[in-house]
Amino acid sequence: MKKLVKIGLMMLTVAPLMSCDQQNSSVMPAKKNSNDLSKFVNEIKADLIFVQGGEFLMGDYGEQYGPEGLPYDGKQDSNPLHKVELTAYSISKFKTSNKQYQLYLTYNNQYRRTVNKENPGAKKWDELSMTPQTPAHVDWNEAQQYCQWLATITNLPFSLPTEAQWEYAARSRGKFVIAPTNDGTIQIDKSGGNVASEKDSKEYAKKMGTSLGVYSPLPGNLFPPNPLGIYDMAGNGWEWMKDWYDPDYYKHSPLKDPQGPDNPVYKDYKGNYTKVVRSQDFSGPRRGLTITRYFSDPKDSGHLPSDKTVRCVVNSPKPVR
Repeated sequence: MKKLVKIGLMMLTVAPLMSCDQQNSSVMPAKKNSNDLSKFVNEIKADLIFVQGGEFLMGDYGEQYGPEGLPYDGKQDSNPLHKVELTAYSISKFKTSNKQYQLYLTYNNQYRRTVNKENPGAKKWDELSMTPQTPAHVDWNEAQQYCQWLATITNLPFSLPTEAQWEYAARSRGKFVIAPTNDGTIQIDKSGGNVASEKDSKEYAKKMGTSLGVYSPLPGNLFPPNPLGIYDMAGNGWEWMKDWYDPDYYKHSPLKDPQGPDNPVYKDYKGNYTKVVRSQDFSGPRRGLTITRYFSDPKDSGHLPSDKTVRCVVNSPKPVR
């Protein structure tokens, strides 16, 4: 019998991979193949989930609509609860994989990011990038450039999702669900569940021959999608949003298709302006709330983006054929 694990707001602290000496990899890109690109475009289109537009209440709805009548978020930046109207769009059912990102690099004559082999983080970074079906790890600029490239090769208006688009999709068109899973809960059990456990990550790392252990990413289709058919929104890597982060943005967010602040607003403790990230770095019961906001330096200055991923949207009110 599956055990329902209550979602808390405990933070899982992970030492980031340092990258003061980032450099291009000595590994040459794979040979280009026009058939590969055509197949890739078809796969990208097939993996899009159409999200019908509509209105919803964005933010921490726990006090007004949660069964306990209490806030879900211990922070104030997910308040106030406010109405948002979104135009229809499509969103990728998966985070971008290493295989997909490598093809992008190949067709743009770019190299996979790496670090000097003397850096203690080099091995783990290589291991994060070696498994084709696990999420690619990128900074915000790399994520944006990837979505822009998809727009170029498909002639579709691809972009990073706005924070409102992500939350609306995670909540299955704005329903009052706190976990972006198949049933709105987090379930972990020895025989399976709807999000990854530490055991799942350790077993996958062992299977793939990596030393990542509990921090190993997983293929995106191992666990059930949410009711819209979108996978992996409860973990397996933070997802970059288009928006600049502003802790007070919900106080003056526009009603129709909010895009976030026009200019940078909020700096982290290092003095870097920040973008919004959603989802969570690793799966489990600690986070993954559909309403919780996080932020990160878009350049991941001083570190490799070892916990940041990308999922693109198509800003078209009609389904992609």
